[in-house]
Amino acid sequence: MVSKQFKWGFLFLLALIWGSSFILIKKGLVGLTAFQLGSLRIIFAALFLLLIGFRSLVKIPHHQWKYIALTSLFGTFIPAYLFAIAQTQIDSSISSILNSLTPLNTLLIGALFFGLDFRRNQIFGVLIGLVGSALLIWNGAVHHPNQNYYYAFLVLIASICYATNVNLIKKYLSDLPPLSITTGNFLVLLFPALAVLYSTDFFAMTYGAEVQESVLYILILGVLGTGIANIIFFKLIQISSPVFATSVTYLIPVVAFFWGMLDQELLTPVQLFGAFIVLVGVYLSARK
Repeated sequence: MVSKQFKWGFLFLLALIWGSSFILIKKGLVGLTAFQLGSLRIIFAALFLLLIGFRSLVKIPHHQWKYIALTSLFGTFIPAYLFAIAQTQIDSSISSILNSLTPLNTLLIGALFFGLDFRRNQIFGVLIGLVGSALLIWNGAVHHPNQNYYYAFLVLIASICYATNVNLIKKYLSDLPPLSITTGNFLVLLFPALAVLYSTDFFAMTYGAEVQESVLYILILGVLGTGIANIIFFKLIQISSPVFATSVTYLIPVVAFFWGMLDQELLTPVQLFGAFIVLVGVYLSARK
């Protein structure tokens, strides 16, 4: 009963944090390039996690570091850049909607490659959630005909990366503390992210007010939306199922849309209805 209450609490907390991430990316792209944004997001998260979790690294056995490296690649490194690049062409709310394909990809990849067991109601929940997501996507496309939807495929690739990541964690890292996994992930990523950042002209443009404001948004994104959120997410994976954990991506668009409203993005009645369908899908995918 306690774990059931905690998993729902973690789910809604993650939805709030990650639903806010897309507007932070949008604000960050005002003064930064996509590669600068992705690198700074990783660097800020890594510095924060090493500060609070460096001692937890000793709990990672040597034979599990290869899985730490794999989960860092699929769970953070590739998606961080893909989302930033995608949002240079498509709206933040549309990006958050497309991310809701993650539970379906988790179910498919888990069943095909990881021997994941699933129940009929989980399949129905995923499909219903996808219907709600499709409605949101269609309505968003109608109201944003000038957006380049080819960049939406980058979000799809990112959702496949997330799905692979969550299955790897559930199968190979469930016995490790979430703080150890997260800190290990970002220790692996710190130097590659620094190398990518150095290859840009970031250090020559840090004096601009617009750049500094964007960096502040990405500092919040890195520490809260990446570092702390990943600790919560890994704990959620351990106390629930991969499909339930990734069903947070069905709630994320709801939060992202409300942020969009504050940033003068239109939320239509059809989108509200789609968000309701999404919530039904989340409930069914988690219900025993």
